[in-house]
Amino acid sequence: MTWDVALILSVDGLANGAVYLLAGLGLVLIFSVTRVVFVPFGDVAAFAALSLAAFETGRTPPTIGLVLTLAILAVLAELWGLARRRDYARMPRAVVLWGLLPALPCLAAWAVAGRAMPAVVNIVVSIALVVPITPLIARIALQPIADASVLVLLIASLALHFLLSGLGLLFFGPEGSRTNPLASGALTLGNGFSISAQTLLMIASAIVLSGLFYLMFERTLTGKALRATAVNRVGARLVGIRPARTASLAYGGASLLAGLIGVLIAPVTTMYYDSGFIIGLKAFVAAIIGGLTSYPLTAVGALAVGLVESFASFWSGALKDVMVFGLLIPVLLLRSFLVTRVDEDEEEIDQ
Repeated sequence: MTWDVALILSVDGLANGAVYLLAGLGLVLIFSVTRVVFVPFGDVAAFAALSLAAFETGRTPPTIGLVLTLAILAVLAELWGLARRRDYARMPRAVVLWGLLPALPCLAAWAVAGRAMPAVVNIVVSIALVVPITPLIARIALQPIADASVLVLLIASLALHFLLSGLGLLFFGPEGSRTNPLASGALTLGNGFSISAQTLLMIASAIVLSGLFYLMFERTLTGKALRATAVNRVGARLVGIRPARTASLAYGGASLLAGLIGVLIAPVTTMYYDSGFIIGLKAFVAAIIGGLTSYPLTAVGALAVGLVESFASFWSGALKDVMVFGLLIPVLLLRSFLVTRVDEDEEEIDQ
């Protein structure tokens, strides 16, 4: 391997790592607040990419039907819960929150579809269209079992991935799509080495969004509420923070990140209805490196995953995924030696 090849692979690894960084941040955000390993995260990113592809080809994105279906189910679930508690006064609010608000981006998408609109409009609407998906799924399937064990929540999340994959096949079909580049041109460095503008955009987006992510958690009241819920759910509830509301914010923020990821990767790879699963798994490796709690370590893990994937694809394309997922073995072994074990009985006494 020459230095030129190593440099090319490093840049490609950084671009992949930027995607896994954003996805890893979304996974850590959801897990730290709700204890849910949200396996369908990558599916939401794939739906955003397919929605943008539909706009560019002049078609109405099938995501509209998916979102409206989930909204109807969420409204029914919320109304059923309120009826069981005889809380009829909150039913109109539930219809607005879980029915009308998710329908707004669907209405915007329907208005934009088939019309010659600027690329930025299609991108914004594509992202907005998938933002309600994660909160709606959480309301339907995860909120009723929010107090279950992490293992039960993981099994439910895995089942949701297969459900979303089936819905993706139903609404989008088996055909793949690729969008137009978000940025054209290239940056030429010494010795004729060049970096495409799309790659630079992916890396810059990850840096900027990570910075905004940090500022939100450190400087805003909402970010501090999310942090408080992640540290101690009972304590957060005692000071007036509603875990259900912060969970919805976490799901919404993660869904926004998934939409941005879908838009960023759509021009560089052909996306199918189930393409997001492998993205979510590799982001999960990065999140595991961060202990599913640390955002900086998750960022380091995402860059490591991207670089390992890039160099492994050069050595053996058939074994690159094996090498990436093999990173989990030393990480888990190291954590098993460093983390202090606490018996369940002692943990319950401390709480």
